[in-house]
Amino acid sequence: MTITSLPINQNYDLQGLDKLRARVGGQVLTPNDDGYDTARQAWNLTVNQYPALIIVAQTADDIIEAVRFAQAQGMEVAVKSTGHGVIREANNGLLIVTSQMTDVRVNPGAQTAWVSAGVKWGRVLEEAQSVGLAPLLGSAPHVGAVGYTLGGGMGWLARKYGLAVDSVNQFELVTADGTLLHASATENTELFWGLRGGGGSFGVVTGMEIRLYPVTTVYGGNMYYPVHKAKEVFAKYRRWVTNAPDELTSSISLKNYPPLPQVPELLRGQSFVMIRACYCGPAEQGEEFLNYWRAWQAPLKDDMKAMPFSQVAAISNDPVDPVPGHGSGAWLNSLNDEITDILIRYILPGNGPALLGSAEIRHAGGAITKVDPAAAAYGNRDATHILQVVGGAPTPEIHEAVRRHITQLWRALTPHLHGGVFMNFLGGEEARERTQQGFSLEAYLRLQQLKTKYDPQNRFSHSYDIPPAGN
Repeated sequence: MTITSLPINQNYDLQGLDKLRARVGGQVLTPNDDGYDTARQAWNLTVNQYPALIIVAQTADDIIEAVRFAQAQGMEVAVKSTGHGVIREANNGLLIVTSQMTDVRVNPGAQTAWVSAGVKWGRVLEEAQSVGLAPLLGSAPHVGAVGYTLGGGMGWLARKYGLAVDSVNQFELVTADGTLLHASATENTELFWGLRGGGGSFGVVTGMEIRLYPVTTVYGGNMYYPVHKAKEVFAKYRRWVTNAPDELTSSISLKNYPPLPQVPELLRGQSFVMIRACYCGPAEQGEEFLNYWRAWQAPLKDDMKAMPFSQVAAISNDPVDPVPGHGSGAWLNSLNDEITDILIRYILPGNGPALLGSAEIRHAGGAITKVDPAAAAYGNRDATHILQVVGGAPTPEIHEAVRRHITQLWRALTPHLHGGVFMNFLGGEEARERTQQGFSLEAYLRLQQLKTKYDPQNRFSHSYDIPPAGN
């Protein structure tokens, strides 16, 4: 039996609920049902949401029934796949959980894959690699493919093959009136434009067809340098990426490892400046590019090597299990010495423990900039350096301290900020407060018109802040 500390408005028609249960193949959970707490839980453990009703969908028909029920009852609708990237908590609304919708169908001849709503990237990666192909997943294979893609999706093949959102052939979705639609370059084209970067504001995506690429081996990994060399490493990195080939996607990071027993002894409780890279051309060329660093100074730790692309998660080594944390991100104008000084000051430990676990600057550009900016809603293609900062938040007090610290960091970086944000790196209130910075003004106004057409009552208000035009 679930006991919550938050008053939940269960003001929906019980007779209608009985009819819904009869029509839905998946679970229909109220706050008093076993399984409710598991179904409502987000991956970020700082999120604590209490929906009035949860539908654990098994099919697109289940989602249609759920959305029609919400419309009849005047309920807002939120969607959860893996629980990553919660923007607005689903309190007192209807939460649709898609995690049981795990169909993946790879077409080797067409180099495409159909990916259902609840699929994690790791499943797509496994199926695609078995036939010599690769999806444009992110750094963590345990993240949901659909939600990641709706926000843009910039992974370790981005400079060569672009964003995940640019490799979508079609979406299938249920709109606010319970209609199942397909959106592609030839069908519902304006909606297709908006879904590519506009998040989950226009319906519940039940699946998508994506393009795959002939990548089976990459040269990648991490190089660790002593933190007292940070300014030199940043300066060398800036020169290194200036003429980098599109096959090379890389980042530079300041990383603070916690003093925990599960952390390797060499890293435990230590701070480093790190070079991360993935080269998707011939491995010998990748090794040659990375020898730039080895010729300068041997790293403290060097795990750069040729690897099967199926092991790409080893580059970022993101946590797999749910954790409490808080992060943020923004595009930078450049990568200069003053930015380096500010990051060193705010990220590395001072007189006490570090508040932030890492600051990573990823190099974009390449294929991302070769797409017509008007082809999709996704914005800020002109920016080439994206900063993401993350901190652990095991208690409310530490969470608030991390928030304040990140706010102070952005204030210090203000002269160096591009002005735009990458929506995949934002969550919670910040994602809604800064939504307009994710798009050009023209694109944002166009998204509002789409919202007016497909969701005039703003039922899907748990994604980015894109209200219907005139609201």
